[in-house]
Amino acid sequence: MNRFVRLLEKTQIFVGVAFLCVFIVTILIQITTRHLEIAVIWTEEVATHSFIWSVFMGAAVMVNRREHFSFDYLTKKLKGRKQATLNIIIDITLIAFNVLIFNYGIKVVEQFWNYNWVSMPDLKMGYVWIAIPIMAGTMIIYSLSHLVKHVQVLRSGEVQ
Repeated sequence: MNRFVRLLEKTQIFVGVAFLCVFIVTILIQITTRHLEIAVIWTEEVATHSFIWSVFMGAAVMVNRREHFSFDYLTKKLKGRKQATLNIIIDITLIAFNVLIFNYGIKVVEQFWNYNWVSMPDLKMGYVWIAIPIMAGTMIIYSLSHLVKHVQVLRSGEVQ
């Protein structure tokens, strides 16, 4: 499981960085073409949608690194079984929340799959919106991985 989670995180980092690079290059193209007074209408949509993908992939990675959602004050204050219990509650909360995001993300993708981009009608909006269930699904995987670790630590009595 740990190996799979590490591979998944590396993949998401790669995808997020790739879309961030697309965003930056697109913005540079947009700035250059505006100064040259050339109309390039596709840059705004590509920049927006690539930024969405990079943010959603980054958000999932932050959940895996436990930097996205936690109660730092409580986690640092509590020790032993109480800290492990708090981590389990956080993991269960994240799983429940992301199950909802996943379900609604699927509905959004189904609803908007056949909508076309304004500047590039050959591209479907579904490719943009599918980032939501991918993000939520990977957040669920990461949170389940953490939950298993925390339950194992709580059961073994080796609480930090």
